[in-house]
Amino acid sequence: MKTRECMLLLLLGLIIWVLGTIYYAYTGHRVLETTRARYWVSFAISPIISGALCMLILRWRHIAPSNWAVAMLLLAIPGMVGEAVVLSNLGTFMPRIQEASGGRYGAFLFATYAVVLGVAEFATLRAG
Repeated sequence: MKTRECMLLLLLGLIIWVLGTIYYAYTGHRVLETTRARYWVSFAISPIISGALCMLILRWRHIAPSNWAVAMLLLAIPGMVGEAVVLSNLGTFMPRIQEASGGRYGAFLFATYAVVLGVAEFATLRAG
C-alpha cells in the first residue's frame, strides 16, 4: 500500500474512533448499565457492525485481501491508543458512565478489536 493510502486509513480510523467515543459518551450508559440481555445483545452486535464498516472501507478503497491485516491495523490503531487514554480517564471523557462500568466498556472494545483484526488476519492468510 502507498503512503497516502496508509495515511487515509489512519485518518478514517481516527474519525471512526472519535465518532464512536462521542456516541458511547452520550449513550453508553444505556448499553453498559442495563439488563444483562441488552448488554450481551449489544456486545454481540457491536463487533459485527464495526467489522462490516471496516470491511466496507477496505472494499471501497480496493485494498487487496492480502493487505487486509495491515490495513485493518491502520484503521484500529488510532482507536486502540485513544481508548487507552479514555479508559484510564473514564470519568473525565465519559461522565455519564459509572466508573464501575469501565470494565464492561473495556470488554466491549476488546471484543470489537479482536473480531475486526481476526477477520482481517483470516482474509490475509486465505489470500496468501
